Amino acid sequence: MANKGLFASAIAKLMPAADTRNREGAPAYAYGPEHKLAQLAATGTLADGFYGAAEAQLADVLEAARACDPYFVAQAAVYARRSGAMKDMPSLLAAYLTVADPDLAVAVFNRVIDNGRMLRNFVQIMRSGQVGRSSLGSRPKRLVQRWLERASMAQLMAAATGKDPSLADIVRMVHPKPADAARRAFYGWLIGRPYDVAALPAEIAAFEAWKADRTLPLPAVPFEWLTAFPLTAENWAVLSTRIGWQALRMNLNTLARNGAFGVAGVTDAVAARLADADAIAKARPMPYQLMVALGQAGEGVPLKVQAALEDALEQSLVRVPMVPGRVVVCPDVSGSMGSPATGYRKGASSKVRCIDVAALVAAAMLRTNRDARVLPFEQAVVKLKLDPRARVAVNAGKLAAIGGGGTCVSAPLAQLNAERARVDLVVIVSDNESWIDATRHGATATMREWERLKNRNPAARLVCIDIQPYGTAQAPQGRTDILNVGGFSDAVFDTVARFVSGETRDWVSIVKQVEV
Repeated sequence: MANKGLFASAIAKLMPAADTRNREGAPAYAYGPEHKLAQLAATGTLADGFYGAAEAQLADVLEAARACDPYFVAQAAVYARRSGAMKDMPSLLAAYLTVADPDLAVAVFNRVIDNGRMLRNFVQIMRSGQVGRSSLGSRPKRLVQRWLERASMAQLMAAATGKDPSLADIVRMVHPKPADAARRAFYGWLIGRPYDVAALPAEIAAFEAWKADRTLPLPAVPFEWLTAFPLTAENWAVLSTRIGWQALRMNLNTLARNGAFGVAGVTDAVAARLADADAIAKARPMPYQLMVALGQAGEGVPLKVQAALEDALEQSLVRVPMVPGRVVVCPDVSGSMGSPATGYRKGASSKVRCIDVAALVAAAMLRTNRDARVLPFEQAVVKLKLDPRARVAVNAGKLAAIGGGGTCVSAPLAQLNAERARVDLVVIVSDNESWIDATRHGATATMREWERLKNRNPAARLVCIDIQPYGTAQAPQGRTDILNVGGFSDAVFDTVARFVSGETRDWVSIVKQVEV
């Protein structure tokens, strides 16, 4: 038989040839600078991943930023914070702009540095020297001063719960001007300087009094300040009504361990808070965070509270699109997907794995598209039957329990082609590090299979959701039938819906609609 590589079909020759290699050394398509920056901004956590170190990710994002217009960098920063709820990347891009475009940096700072943790991130990055300066400089210093001067006392107290740098470190750096005696006393108390005790804000004065006499009522200060001291079950019961929604979600086992649910009324109050639609909308929890919180709830967490978590998970998925036609969702369940979704951090790696995210996306789309097919894959498609009427957490748990094997992104497409299936939309959720189906030259196996599917289904669309920022894809960007998008927040569902409806052609155009 003649050499198939030399005498490929005309269709194969027209397909775009792979132009780079992925982290497994297999053929792939490189993202352009804007797409690469958008993906890094929406998924990067500056932590070690399965295929790369944090230092490589930092170098990638700075290289991509330098290759983009500063205004697009600003748009990516705002998108990542406001739509993707990211933390490290928006801070990094805001810091980068203080060098690349100081005027834009002001607008971005005001949009993305919206709490004390973000402020500490920004200062830490600025002082690291990674963006080209090792000190704040005059304009960034004024931005930090202005944030401190405009912050409420509640915001300042919340900001005083972290370190490296701590809020006290930042105050010593920028010397904010206290607007009144209470603010002046707070700064003195914070940094260990003399202060007017009588002028202390009431909350701080109550905290100091409580430390001296624990029989007093719990002061209205951040709960982290209080948990450094021994607390009673009744104290924990009070805290369950005060702490923020996210902190409540994260501390259910702590409340149970300390007897809070044994106090009358606490179970009902906690369940009501967790299921409150307004609170969920304000907290913007990631759907996968709720799924994991539900899975980690211990036996001491009442069933009513666990049911409220399930309700919160369902509410967090309001953006999952109802897509017309025949939908196929393909979550990657290969071995590399067992790595933490937000990367490895010494002593602080997330328990959420990439496979958990992929499983949740698939289960969520099945929830609103009851006739959708789900084809989990590793080096081949894995047989698994899901109930479209089951709760999202149930189906996501079944998918996440598979795991293992090599990565073959083309496998579900190959199966659809073998079946000669009729398809309108295929959604692949993966880290894109396909290698089982590596080709020697020309297009990737994914593109070859997609073109075969397109021949039978001319109107079909392919969405590749990339949940790890490695900068390559198995399908090229720039085509009207293919969308490469990165992220694992509910903003991804919105992006998919806009692409399927024809409202937008690609992810970069969505980022470019962001106002700075």
